[in-house]
Amino acid sequence: MTHYETMPAHGYYKEKYRPHLHFTPEQMWMNDPNGLVYFEGEYHLFYQYHPYSTQWGPMHWGHAVSRDLVTWEHLPVALHPDEQGMIFSGSAVVDHEDTTGFFDGGKGLVAVYTSADGDLQRQSIAYSKDRGRTWVKYDGNPVLENPGIADFRDPKVFWHSSSSRWVMVLAAGKQVQLFTSENLKQWTFASSFGEGWGEQKGTWECPDLFPMVNEKTGVEEWVLMIGIDAGGPYGGSGTQYFTGVFDGSAFFPDQQQDEVKWLDFGKDFYAAQSFSDLRDRRVIIAWMSNWQYANDVPTDPWRSAMTLPRELMLTKVSGESVLKQMPVADLIQSMDNSAPGSGVQLLPGSPHIQSQPDAPFVWKITLELQADSHVEGTVFHTGEGGYRFGVEKGRAYVVRDECVPAFSNHYAAECTADIAGSFDEVTLTVVCDFSSVEMFVNTGEIGMTNLYFPQTGLSHLMKLESIKGYAAVKDMVIDQRPSIWAENHS
Repeated sequence: MTHYETMPAHGYYKEKYRPHLHFTPEQMWMNDPNGLVYFEGEYHLFYQYHPYSTQWGPMHWGHAVSRDLVTWEHLPVALHPDEQGMIFSGSAVVDHEDTTGFFDGGKGLVAVYTSADGDLQRQSIAYSKDRGRTWVKYDGNPVLENPGIADFRDPKVFWHSSSSRWVMVLAAGKQVQLFTSENLKQWTFASSFGEGWGEQKGTWECPDLFPMVNEKTGVEEWVLMIGIDAGGPYGGSGTQYFTGVFDGSAFFPDQQQDEVKWLDFGKDFYAAQSFSDLRDRRVIIAWMSNWQYANDVPTDPWRSAMTLPRELMLTKVSGESVLKQMPVADLIQSMDNSAPGSGVQLLPGSPHIQSQPDAPFVWKITLELQADSHVEGTVFHTGEGGYRFGVEKGRAYVVRDECVPAFSNHYAAECTADIAGSFDEVTLTVVCDFSSVEMFVNTGEIGMTNLYFPQTGLSHLMKLESIKGYAAVKDMVIDQRPSIWAENHS
């Protein structure tokens, strides 16, 4: 039986609601992932960080590294505010050919970020010769002046091999602007994209642009991801994306102007960024919160978590290019291969109920369904309420009831997404931590990410039931995962 209680203050990372499968800062405020880059065997995660308060304030770049995308080591703050202003979001790259001249003919890391001085936003750079442990800011900052735009931030930079130059995609109001450079120091405007395209309710932020090979066609396409601070699929912030062609200077979408593609259909998935310098795969991390209530979530002494790192895949569905995503394999692969509940027959009025393990855990369910089947699962169930998820013909959904005690009238939500293709067999991968639930349908065609703050001090159950029609559980694994912090700290 599971008992969620406030844990001893002297234990490392033992606070109530503290995630044990997701990255969190040791204390204080965190938001957007920044500077994701792979270099010399390490994955670097920088992030928007305010080290003096759990409320949003003068931003720094916090820093952590991992060798496996599972366990993380906290490092000292990488970038502090300076005479140019606060350190807003941005990216990091490996300068392999020393185009900057910073590395004496060798290679090293370069961070490209927004310097924010009041309402003035400009782009600056810094470099590291010691694998990201210390940073030197370029004495010629800023490297890209503001042309008179209020929102001019979050540079994502990558090397474009076909044109042998650096490309920057930058958020500029409700569109992006693209710039090119030979050396990361001088930048030339190339093009803009987005005015009137996709979701336009909120300001565009944290763009990312990268190529992927479509698994169905074998053709390389380009993906442009954009965070929007309002107008998300179920209120507040969210992440949309476009697919198309990039010629080294301009992006050309292959979808209709008013079409919106959401990367995740939950409430808490924002500012997604991909790792630079991963040659054989595309891995992203997003901020797991929503601007509607990010300042008010009931956690202390830290605020905010990152999503699980996720592998992106590009595929075709009904002739349209779409992204799929699944957590990196090491985070969700079964540890014991047991399959409790396999062969269970689900009929209305006869739910399958069992004790829930301590978080974090993964609940993977493969269902055989009929045309009229409607199956619903519940985690953190106490006899009443809980976090509900389900599938019925053509759709998947999750339902998050109001938190007790309530902290925001934007928190309660019902999120739905269309299921494309056959409904005969559906696999749900549900990843539960102490304060979040991430659900993935089939091989990642749908992702739904939500914070969830269960009642504490109670025993929790898991329930699987048929709301309508007949269904069978073809396979089921309930796999408790070890804390990503347990081996690093005591």
